[in-house]
Amino acid sequence: MARVAGRSLRGRWGTPAPEGRKRPDRCRIIARRSSSTCYPSARLRTPTMPKSREPSVPSRAPQRLTSQDFDQDLLVLFDAYVHGAMDRRAFLRRAERFAKAGMSAAGLLAALSPDFALGQQVRPDDGRLKTESVTLPAPAGHGSMRGYLARPAAAAGARLPAVLVVHENRGLSPHIEDIARRLALDGFMALAPDALTPAGGYPGDEDTARTAFARLDQAKTREDFLAAAGWLRARVDASGKLGAVGFCWGGGIVHWLATRMPELAAAVPFYGDSPRPEEAANVKAPLLVHLAAFDERINSAWPAYEAALKAAGARVETHRYPGTQHGFNNDTTPRYDAGAAQLAWGRTVAFLRRHLA
Repeated sequence: MARVAGRSLRGRWGTPAPEGRKRPDRCRIIARRSSSTCYPSARLRTPTMPKSREPSVPSRAPQRLTSQDFDQDLLVLFDAYVHGAMDRRAFLRRAERFAKAGMSAAGLLAALSPDFALGQQVRPDDGRLKTESVTLPAPAGHGSMRGYLARPAAAAGARLPAVLVVHENRGLSPHIEDIARRLALDGFMALAPDALTPAGGYPGDEDTARTAFARLDQAKTREDFLAAAGWLRARVDASGKLGAVGFCWGGGIVHWLATRMPELAAAVPFYGDSPRPEEAANVKAPLLVHLAAFDERINSAWPAYEAALKAAGARVETHRYPGTQHGFNNDTTPRYDAGAAQLAWGRTVAFLRRHLA
C-alpha cells in the first residue's frame, strides 16, 4: 500500500489498489486540460515507406482515458485534492512519484481534470428545449440564487414534474447544465441552481470554483437549495411533484433535503455524504442511492445510515457499481464509467417517472 507524506492513504480517502487490479498500460498521454486522450505507443510508430510513395495512414481517433489508465493510489490522491483535503501544490508534490517519462505531475492533474466538451450530450441551443437563466429568492440563505432552468419546448405551458439538479463542489458547471438538459429531454422541468451565486457564479475554472466554494457559508448554502426546491415545486408550470438528483456534494444535499422536505416525492443521490443516522426518521421520500465501488470516504458512513432508514420504515433502493470510482457518472473525466453510468441513469429516469407521475 502506498504511503504519502508519512501516512497511509487507507481510511478517509479510500483504499489502496485492490490485489489483482489491472495497472495502466504504458501510454504516451497527451495531457492537456482540453483533452483527456491516450495514444498507445505502438500507434505512434510510422512505418518505413519508399520515398517514391506517399504514405496513406487512415486517421484514428484517440482513445478516451479511463480510470484503468491511472494507478488506484493516484486516483485516491486526486479525490482528496478535489474534495479539499489538500491544495494544488500539495497534490502536485505527492503526485510526482506517479509521473513517468513524458508525463509530469501537472500533466497527470490535467489528464484527470474535466473536459466539458467530452461530456456534452445535449447542445445548449437544442431546439427541442427551452432553457433560461433564472433568479429566485432565498431569504434564509444568501438572499437570492441564480439557476439554469430547462423544459421540453413542446410542453409549452403544460404542468410538468420538476427535478432539482444539485451540482458537485464546484458550482454550476457546463456538465451540470447538460444534466438538466438531459432531464428536460426526458420530459421533466429541471432546475440546476448555482451555489456560487454569492461569489459571482461559476467562474469557468475548476480550481477557482473549488476555492470559492470552500469559502461559502455552508448553512446558508443549504438554505439556498431548500428555497430553490420550494420555488421550483410552486411554479405554475410545475405539476406539484418534485424530485431531486445530486452528485458528490450535491448527493449529500439531496440526502439533506430528504430530511427537511416531507413533500419531496423522489430523491436520487449519487455518491453523496450521508446525514446522521438519527435524521433518518425524518425521511419521507423514496430514495434511490448510487454508490461507487472504490469510494471509502462516502461508503464508510452509508451502512449505518441505511440501517437507520430501514428501521424508520423509509423506502430505499441502493446500488453499488463494481469497479467504479467516485464520480463515475461524470462523463467529462477519466473516472467516468460508461456502462455503470448508463445503467445508473436509466434507473434514475425510471425512478423519477415512477414517483413523479
